[in-house]
Amino acid sequence: MDRRSFLRTSALGGSAAAAASLATPALSQGKRVLTMVTSWPRGFAVLDDAASYFENAVNTMSDGQLTIEKKAPGELVGALEVFDAVSSGQADLYHSADYYYLGQHPAYAYFTAVPFGATAQELTNWYLHGGGHELHNELGEIFNLKSFLAGNSGSQSGGWFRQEINSAQDLNGLKFRMPGLGGKVLGKLGASVQNIPGGELYQALSSGALDGLEWVGPFADERAGFQEVAKVYYTAGFHEPGSGLAAGMNLDVYNSLSPAHQSIIAHAAQATTHYNLSEALSNNGAALARLRSQGVKTLQFSDDVWDSFGAASKEVMDENMDDPLFAKVRESFEASLASTSAWIQQSDGYYVNQRNRVLGA
Repeated sequence: MDRRSFLRTSALGGSAAAAASLATPALSQGKRVLTMVTSWPRGFAVLDDAASYFENAVNTMSDGQLTIEKKAPGELVGALEVFDAVSSGQADLYHSADYYYLGQHPAYAYFTAVPFGATAQELTNWYLHGGGHELHNELGEIFNLKSFLAGNSGSQSGGWFRQEINSAQDLNGLKFRMPGLGGKVLGKLGASVQNIPGGELYQALSSGALDGLEWVGPFADERAGFQEVAKVYYTAGFHEPGSGLAAGMNLDVYNSLSPAHQSIIAHAAQATTHYNLSEALSNNGAALARLRSQGVKTLQFSDDVWDSFGAASKEVMDENMDDPLFAKVRESFEASLASTSAWIQQSDGYYVNQRNRVLGA
């Protein structure tokens, strides 16, 4: 039995036992209480903001009949243990970034971000109108999950470094934090890549356990305080051009909800994505100016470095094509990207270039 078949058999074979032992959502006079475990420490800009918005949206839209209780990392399970906790029934739903769970299945990368992939708008186009949500659920069924996009932080920065990156050779041996397939790309370029939870990053960078890291963007990065321990900041990155966040719900719990409550979950997730993206984009510019005022040097990678990112990214993406579901998700994703990006480039993209030229922005 290959690894994928084993995962599917194990997950589905255990679902009956999980259902029997499932911590059923609390019931009180017809009210349902759902426990949501998250990957974000309380107060983390953009990421915990999305989880809190989703929590409050569900609570308000249901008029208190369906209530989410949010748990930060360590309050029930660790930051990167939320997927397994919900799959097994230890918790009812999670809020996280699904590319943390490539060990469960590499196709999960597409529901956060892939190297040289979709912008936030392009990701939403595919998810809502190109079959992405259906594929997210097809993947989730292997693990007894119902899945939703529930947030987007927009294009993420290239990262924080102690020294400038003047060539791809400068990445060799660098101890760098980058999750997802982007991390595998850096690994091909010689970096020592680590996936460390957000709450541990400041200490890892300040102690020298990391030479550099990527997190989100100026607004979230400033809140995390990385400018206190590193001063070189690359503002554009290849790895996450539009980073989706996810709410994954135990499938047995989801199926036990009324159609009205299921609809509330879905619409709260969509509202969270819209709100979260606008929050990040509306705050990043001012935050970047504050970072520069604190002595942070903002740079862009050279074309040669971008070319190295591109060559390594193709290798990483092709390595997973022997998995039929990964290939199916990739084909759907890339077809949507080709279809929608052509119009965006000829409309919005052209307009922005002309606006900047005419107004001198």
